[in-house]
Amino acid sequence: MTGPRIRELHDLADLQETYRLIGRIWGDDAGPVSVEMMRALAHAGNYVAGAFEDGRMVGCSVAFFAAPAGTALHSHVTGAVAGRGIGLALKLHQRDWALARGLSRITWTYDPLVRRNAHFNLVKLGARPEEYLTSFYGAMTDAINGGDESDRVVAAWDIAGPPPRPAEPPADAAHGVLDRDGRPVIGSVDAETVLVALPEDIEGLRRTDPGAARAWRLAVREVLGGLLAGGARVTGFHDRTCYVVTRAPRPPAAGPSDRSPR
Repeated sequence: MTGPRIRELHDLADLQETYRLIGRIWGDDAGPVSVEMMRALAHAGNYVAGAFEDGRMVGCSVAFFAAPAGTALHSHVTGAVAGRGIGLALKLHQRDWALARGLSRITWTYDPLVRRNAHFNLVKLGARPEEYLTSFYGAMTDAINGGDESDRVVAAWDIAGPPPRPAEPPADAAHGVLDRDGRPVIGSVDAETVLVALPEDIEGLRRTDPGAARAWRLAVREVLGGLLAGGARVTGFHDRTCYVVTRAPRPPAAGPSDRSPR
């Protein structure tokens, strides 16, 4: 089987079709990016691309150059028809496009509660979350976000180096967030490695049990957000269910010989 055909987009007709596809994927006529913005970004030399099967657009991606200047690309939107490897093909095309322009890093934001996105970003691509952003876009009312606050993590993909080895949690890892009968329970973070569980289907939960969805948002915000703010690193995504977070080693306690004289 051959993959989708991917090409950069510049023509207005292609950009209008991109806008319609984004609207269908996000379930929102407005969508996260306008035709006019895509037109301006493409004209200025940024990345606007579409994936096609049998002449039909089945995926798209929009990205722009980012700081540090000359080294990074920020991917604002990537959407694809699910289940056929189109999203992966788009990200690999985006990587090759960035490398050809001397870039070494691609960043993007994603909802940390969505298991499949976490697995895709951390396991398939080898990106790593670097920063937790609380309600980054405010409340969002499209079909995917369902009125939830738009907490995001910034994922960074080192496209110039080898992919990181996935971290397996040690036996003594602490469970910072656990899934108990579909609801989050905040546990302990008092270990070098902390596991942060995610709900099985946060998008469905927003429709069927908004209270539980809100509880997950707050629990992951408190634990994962707090760990990242404190200097911890996400080093893997275990068993398609939970983040593996490694805390910075604690400095040894000062002994008598370490103390300065009064």
